[in-house]
Amino acid sequence: MTQPSPTDTSPAAVLPDDEQHRIARSELEGGVGWMVLGAAILIASVRMDRLEEQHINPYTIPGLLPGLLSLIMLMLGFLLFVRSWRRGGLHPGVGETMRERWVATKRILMVLGLCATFAVILVGHGLPFWVAGATFVTVAILTLQHAQRIASGQKLTLRKVLTTALIGLGAGLMITLVFQEIFLVRLP
Repeated sequence: MTQPSPTDTSPAAVLPDDEQHRIARSELEGGVGWMVLGAAILIASVRMDRLEEQHINPYTIPGLLPGLLSLIMLMLGFLLFVRSWRRGGLHPGVGETMRERWVATKRILMVLGLCATFAVILVGHGLPFWVAGATFVTVAILTLQHAQRIASGQKLTLRKVLTTALIGLGAGLMITLVFQEIFLVRLP
């Protein structure tokens, strides 16, 4: 285990070497994943019809926002990759156990399930978009923090639920305002 300097207060400074390597390896995989996803979205957005024959304003062309977001995903994925590389994420280290891999896989499947539920059930079935968005963000935060709460021995209190609901409500309203008022996208 590396000895942290007295002035080093970063969370990584108090972790054992094998845990630091696992985090670096996970960040390496995540960085590559985000770059691949960003590249795929960028390619798809560039290939979209520009609707020039309809004299569409260049700032409202289909694919502009996804293309810009994909560039941000590429950049942040690259930064995550570089940070992992500097921390030794490319070097072989202590192998990840099957249980750890299963926990990570379950978490990814949970996120995909939450997103699918949002897209298939909540959106477009009578609920205003801001309500669907607020519900999704609230449930996603509470669900994804569940394991962390259990591991640290914390209980789910009414205050935490209300705080999370306020965050979800703020996110739902902001997303709706940004897309409807700035990007002029009519939401379901």
